[in-house]
Amino acid sequence: MDHPFENAVEQHGATVLKVCRAVLGPGADSEDAWSETFLSALQAWPSLDNGANVEAWLVRIAHRKAIDVTRKRQRHPLASETVPETESTLGIPGQAGTEIWLEVAKLPERQRLAVAYHYLGGLPHSDTAELIGGSPASIRRASADGIAQLRAVLTAHRAPTAPDANTREAAPVAQNRGRTDARESGRTEL
Repeated sequence: MDHPFENAVEQHGATVLKVCRAVLGPGADSEDAWSETFLSALQAWPSLDNGANVEAWLVRIAHRKAIDVTRKRQRHPLASETVPETESTLGIPGQAGTEIWLEVAKLPERQRLAVAYHYLGGLPHSDTAELIGGSPASIRRASADGIAQLRAVLTAHRAPTAPDANTREAAPVAQNRGRTDARESGRTEL
């Protein structure tokens, strides 16, 4: 690759961290996977073709590193008596956006990975299918289901309160008034 490696880190670092966090959750493990991704990428950088899709290549490496961290978690006990380190805010859009990361973490694994790789990592469904297995159509369905579930949950959190009695009584009057106005102007309502 002719381009400096630092440019790839600057351009795609946030995307790689978002993918790591979507797979592993926020915290030290996702940051470790991010670091391991770029260490591996640095070693392979000189042999990468100039026309390669660097972002997709880095997301694939991040996926593999996240799997390595998941396997490592299963083999080693987690310490519980230590004070957790402060989490980086890179890749998390503000404090108000933390609810979406919690909801992404609650998605079934296949949906979570499909959403992370397609929407956060920018990979096409065919590349995502290669990473997590399955057909592009099944990945498209899983990502659509995941996004639908996220929309439903987040819409429910932001649902307006029920109208009071005065608002309920005013609505039919406004609707009838609209019908009368439409008839008077010669328009028909659909």
